[in-house]
Amino acid sequence: MKTVLLVLLALGAVGWGCGKLPDSSGPDPIPENPGPGSPAPAPPVGGANPQPTPTPILGSPSSAPTPDPADDDPSDDPTPDPSPPPPGSSGCGSPTPPEIARVKVKVHLRGPSAWTLDSTALVGPDASYCALIGFTDGRQFCPVRPEGHPEREACETFAVGIAQDTGRAGPTWRRDGSLCRGAPSCENHPENQYFVKAIAGGTYEACPRSGGCGTIDVTR
Repeated sequence: MKTVLLVLLALGAVGWGCGKLPDSSGPDPIPENPGPGSPAPAPPVGGANPQPTPTPILGSPSSAPTPDPADDDPSDDPTPDPSPPPPGSSGCGSPTPPEIARVKVKVHLRGPSAWTLDSTALVGPDASYCALIGFTDGRQFCPVRPEGHPEREACETFAVGIAQDTGRAGPTWRRDGSLCRGAPSCENHPENQYFVKAIAGGTYEACPRSGGCGTIDVTR
């Protein structure tokens, strides 16, 4: 009887060892093929690995400097010269002519409908200036340059100035004190401000900017 009891106890110990439950202290097994509806694995603590911030490439739009609004300030632009030199004065070399003393006016052409008057601006009295530019006959009054001189036009523009009514280089013409604005009085020449068309008779006057106007009486 004692022997049977011992055999039974031995068999029970063997059965208990074979039915032992697995250790629950280890990690849960991860299924190789999770089925539909299975929850997705949770991301690691702290989220996904942060991506490095790209460094701007030199010359790319993101690295271009921001324009300074002060660069567009028109007050920084250079101010133009409020007193520009007379037109053509840069072509008048030395000696620079003095102010016009008087203007010589004469009849250049007598036409059926109008007479053409001519004017010549004279400087003086200055015999030394006249001799220096080529008039060696001892004259006191002379043109700013001899006829045909390459600087004649530029020096006349410098000394005579601009006509008040036409804006061209040359004297301002008047008949009996009024500007020449066409028939039936008088008309500025279409090509040369030193000429004028005298349509009607009267006292004609050619004035440079410095005064010294020249006059002539026309009877038609």
